[in-house]
Amino acid sequence: MEQVLKLVKNQLGITINSRDEYITAIIKGTLQELKEVQGLQLELDKNNELLFLVDLVAWRYDSKGEDKAIPERLYWRLRNLMVSKNANI
Repeated sequence: MEQVLKLVKNQLGITINSRDEYITAIIKGTLQELKEVQGLQLELDKNNELLFLVDLVAWRYDSKGEDKAIPERLYWRLRNLMVSKNANI
């Protein structure tokens, strides 16, 4: 979790710790949603899966709950992960 938090903060250009609790909640919520809704259990020791999570969390942080569709680049990465892991689509 710390590695994901650090990478998300680096991607977003955040150098202070005051947003850590909020970003950590986004990370945990995203992992839970991927598991419970998409049936996708990420293996964070695999760089492609780690970076997908980092990118998805950074997008969620930036969108701040706005009613925006997931960017196509993230959508296709999600679909490809689901197919490669034989998750329910």
